[in-house]
Amino acid sequence: MMRRPVSQGEKRVSAALVNAAALTVTAIALIATALPAVAQIYPSRPLRFIVPFPPDGSTDTYARIIARKLAETLGQPVVIDNRPGAGGALGAELAAKAPPDGYTIWIGQDGNLALGPALRARNNYDPVRDFSPITLLLKTPQVLVVNEGSPIASVNDLIVAAKKSPGALTYGSAGLGTTGHILGVFLNQAAGIDITHVPYKGAAPAMVDLRGGRISYLATSMPSAAQFVREGKIRAIATSGAHRARLMPDVPTVAEAGFPTFETIIWHGMLAPAKAPREVVARLNREIVAILAMPDIQKMLLAEGGELSPGAPEEFAAFIRSEVSKWAKVIRQAGITAE
Repeated sequence: MMRRPVSQGEKRVSAALVNAAALTVTAIALIATALPAVAQIYPSRPLRFIVPFPPDGSTDTYARIIARKLAETLGQPVVIDNRPGAGGALGAELAAKAPPDGYTIWIGQDGNLALGPALRARNNYDPVRDFSPITLLLKTPQVLVVNEGSPIASVNDLIVAAKKSPGALTYGSAGLGTTGHILGVFLNQAAGIDITHVPYKGAAPAMVDLRGGRISYLATSMPSAAQFVREGKIRAIATSGAHRARLMPDVPTVAEAGFPTFETIIWHGMLAPAKAPREVVARLNREIVAILAMPDIQKMLLAEGGELSPGAPEEFAAFIRSEVSKWAKVIRQAGITAE
């Protein structure tokens, strides 16, 4: 049986159908691989890691320990960008306004995410809406320290001295709205004393003035004080947790001095600007949680006095919301405002 000759028109239609089918297959393949390709490509350039306090303080210490390992696991440099000021609020504001592309991350803490916003009548960022939480990192009790030559050896000594000279004693903190600031306010209220707050732009400059005898005591983090305490350059008189700190088991808590409900804890976490890509946040969460499980990293961070508390982004988001609500209520009831 002889085949009918194929016309030129039929040939053109057949070729068009073949081309269309090829384009369809290509398009499906591109769509199927687009999102995984984005995840695989990230990161393709260095990351900026905003630290809202000066070098050598606890927040900076934590950030640098994690940044070094994160650079290794991501295969890209992680550049520390110290932006101190306003108790960590300036760095937080900078992070909130950064492009949400996953290339800016920052380390936040209770002071600039829960306490500071509750203290200030006006804020340039929202601690809940303006960030994409990645993971909680650590929780750490604070320590009250005095100059090595101070006659104050305990919380009770401090209270006695403050009652003898109301308003004459001073205490330092890493800035307005930080946990150290609120610790001093709580202690004043609990003991019925009046010790004047002196805010600094971070723990390091506050420590300089404490050692120079220019403030009566300093409420600060374990990492900021531990080495100086070990060397005998300053003296720890109390810690602020519900129980004695693992790093300073011989130092009593403020609660042991007769204030059983007294507790203030510093916490740190990793965040990105709001609307950062979900796959990038998930990748960063996996990498950082894995880093926190590394024995060498645990050894370094635990040596700084903290207790590791990593988790899912959703868990950290819920934790931030609860902290914001709790401290807003406490600060409102106490009538505390930024000085």
